[in-house]
Amino acid sequence: MNLYPHLSGSEYPLKITKLNAYAVRLPLKGEFSTSKQKRLFTETVIVELVAERDGLRGYGEGTPVEFVTGETPESVIETIKVIAQHKLFPKELSSLEQIQDLVEALPFERKTNDATCAVEIALLDLLGRHEGKPVVDYFDKTFFTSNIHYAAIIPLGAKDTVIQFCNGIKKLGITQVRVKMGQDYHQNKDTLKFVRKSLGDSCVITVDPNAIWDKDLAFKHLPLLKEISVKTVEEPMPRDADGFERFAEALRDSGIYLMACESAATLNEVRKILLERLYQIINIKLSRNGGLTRCLKLIDLIRESRLLFQIGCAVGESGILSAAGRALGLLCKDALCYDGSYDAHILQENVTSKDVSFGYHGQAGPLSGSGLGVEIDTHRLKKFSRYVTSVTF
Repeated sequence: MNLYPHLSGSEYPLKITKLNAYAVRLPLKGEFSTSKQKRLFTETVIVELVAERDGLRGYGEGTPVEFVTGETPESVIETIKVIAQHKLFPKELSSLEQIQDLVEALPFERKTNDATCAVEIALLDLLGRHEGKPVVDYFDKTFFTSNIHYAAIIPLGAKDTVIQFCNGIKKLGITQVRVKMGQDYHQNKDTLKFVRKSLGDSCVITVDPNAIWDKDLAFKHLPLLKEISVKTVEEPMPRDADGFERFAEALRDSGIYLMACESAATLNEVRKILLERLYQIINIKLSRNGGLTRCLKLIDLIRESRLLFQIGCAVGESGILSAAGRALGLLCKDALCYDGSYDAHILQENVTSKDVSFGYHGQAGPLSGSGLGVEIDTHRLKKFSRYVTSVTF
């Protein structure tokens, strides 16, 4: 499939004079825990491209998760500096082909994907603003929809935290949830039983241990997963862990989907998953998978292999990555589930002036305006930046 059906150039190239990479720390509304970390804030990297004409700017974002890809804000910014000096970096931006050529020339690797995502989205945002087009208009719309519904997420935590999130989810009328799991079987059991009772039998539940279980703990959970009618288990243990294949088969025999996430960061990893056929679903994430172009390429491969996919996100993304995730979601009406646009629900403050959060039932549609469709509050961007690194062209 041609990912770029509308290759168009501007009459005059847009000269990019500067790239700023911000290491940003955004406060969360409360502690958000998974089996791998507890956080009161989120670490993200925001790219700002400054054009010569009227100070036009484009923004992109990468949210590194060190325990998944080994990336940190510092390493992402160093990679961004390297990308900015690449011979194909379009210092004079006039067409989508230039962005495509740059992305295809960059390594598709775990330790470079967040930086590639941040730069690509910033270039797309800048080009869209220059040409007066929304980002979705640069991609094939065979699977486009004007309306999607996001799922909710419940962090790992004490019962009062679970109650608080369940109450909020009920008020929003959301019927799909992802429940974070840990290594404490009894806590997981109490959480799942409460979630099912609170949200009702129609709620579709995914459990996400973030690959923290071992073989014995995974099989101990199996009767519980069946009792609660869990629909999907996401990455219960590392792919190379002892007993993984047996547990994958047990889930399949029980009618429970197995979803890849941490193990599906690169093109080669996704190809391997498609060949092995142990997972039924792959969780595609903008930042971890290297941006819009690469995500859509992976999704096309998944479609061809007749597996399922969902659109995921990193918890704590700013409105920039939420807007880009919205574009990806709208381009994929056949996704099994959508995670993202949690801005006002999780973040205490944001860098975008527009709220990118979903509404009742998790409903969300296209954002108005060109590029990503969001404006940046530069005061808040500077306020929450730990430091900024600049490249001048």
